Amino acid sequence: MTRTRALRLLTASACLALAAAAIRRFRRGGGDDGPVRHGRRASRNARLAVLGVRTGGSYAAHRARRVFADAGERRQLDTEFEMRTAEQIAETLGHMKGALMKVGQMASYLDQGLPEHVRTVLAQLQQNAPPMSAQLAAGVVEAELGAPPERIFAEWDPVPIASASIGQVHRAMTHDGQAVAVKVQYPGIAEAIAADLDNAGLLFAGLGQLFPGLEHRTIVAELRERLIEELDYEQEARNQDLFRNCYLGHPYIHVPEVFHELSSAKVLTTELADGVHWNEVLTWSQEEKNLAAETLYRFAFGSLFGLAAFNGDPHPGNYLFRPNGHVTFLDFGLVKRFTANELEDFGEMIKHIVIDPVPAKFRATVERLGLLPPGLDVTDDEVFEYLRHFYDFVEEDGIYTITPEFGSETVRRIFDTSGPFATIQKSANVPPSFVIIQRINLGLYAMFGELMATGNWRRLAEEIWPFVAGPPSTPMGLEIEQWRRLRPVPSDGAKLSG
Repeated sequence: MTRTRALRLLTASACLALAAAAIRRFRRGGGDDGPVRHGRRASRNARLAVLGVRTGGSYAAHRARRVFADAGERRQLDTEFEMRTAEQIAETLGHMKGALMKVGQMASYLDQGLPEHVRTVLAQLQQNAPPMSAQLAAGVVEAELGAPPERIFAEWDPVPIASASIGQVHRAMTHDGQAVAVKVQYPGIAEAIAADLDNAGLLFAGLGQLFPGLEHRTIVAELRERLIEELDYEQEARNQDLFRNCYLGHPYIHVPEVFHELSSAKVLTTELADGVHWNEVLTWSQEEKNLAAETLYRFAFGSLFGLAAFNGDPHPGNYLFRPNGHVTFLDFGLVKRFTANELEDFGEMIKHIVIDPVPAKFRATVERLGLLPPGLDVTDDEVFEYLRHFYDFVEEDGIYTITPEFGSETVRRIFDTSGPFATIQKSANVPPSFVIIQRINLGLYAMFGELMATGNWRRLAEEIWPFVAGPPSTPMGLEIEQWRRLRPVPSDGAKLSG
């Protein structure tokens, strides 16, 4: 496989790209701690990664077998795959469900250029993790809330209904008759994520050999801060409250209520929402897909510019869909808050590349923000042409279809250094304020490509951009405008633009 082809495959997930770069480094015997220590660490990580994929694959086969089994056989099969100790969880899921899982999930839908069998295997990261045993999950609830789940709740389903990045979700009923979803954190997963974070510096340092402009220490620091926050379900509850309060009563966006009295640092209880999952949405009519994409766009960018917060985990498993553009948003563990100055910086880039395109001004902005070093031996037009792809679908006032190829080209623009923009790519950096928001480029737009999402994105964007504040451009926009006029001002003073 050529280096270019390897990069194109690996960068379908930043996780895989980082791992590959680090492995190349280990094989050369480089590093501050010497080849022996790094070799051992690389060997251990490789074994765990293989274990994770193998376990996910075998669990997928198990799920297929249980379809043809009777009730007794199903119980026996399920028992074989339950994780019964924290050690099992840490080893089995450490590299399948830990700090690197989120970018691993992305690989299953990110780059349409990936071979189908590769995407299928990586899709195990979304839904085929074996569950922890009922006894282990109940033990976490009792330790956190002070009593077994059968007493805390009027009804408790010991069989999980979903898996999350660091926990699994159970259905329950409160004593006052409210159906709830209870997310229970895997015991030992914090240690597994800590190990991933310890390795992150080495991985990003390896990637820095391919992209010398990358300031990997600031990237690692930002990821560490966000991922450590994600381990704290009380922080996630506060994040979810922030979004729920601002979207309360919204005609299309629904954020489930948090039950704080039934939650803790490792247990999160929220309203049980209904809706269908991503794979079913892909079978809907194109009109319905367009409405779903419009709501996702309004939530992502409306929250960014109106709430100064971005829910940094846009992947298919975090949404529940209903017809006519109604979407429930789940999982608020990874949330990035922005300052007013950072939002002004994003706006300045948009003004100089979309609203009033001036290559020299745009280059001056990206240099000031640290995305490119000053004095790079490329022209203003080359910088402009390289980065305009990321704004392509909002450039013109007209109907635009976001295709799978758009997502694939986005990945190539970031990672594939074999093309005409190699000098820019190798010199580019990702400042802290851009680290989490890159999930838009590497996640949200890939999903839109799968939907073949079609609309006048320029007019929709101008509704949301506060420096334009355009009028409603769609029927959905008109309903949202009416909701905004009638709703009380949120307690935090946020003025949503989406």
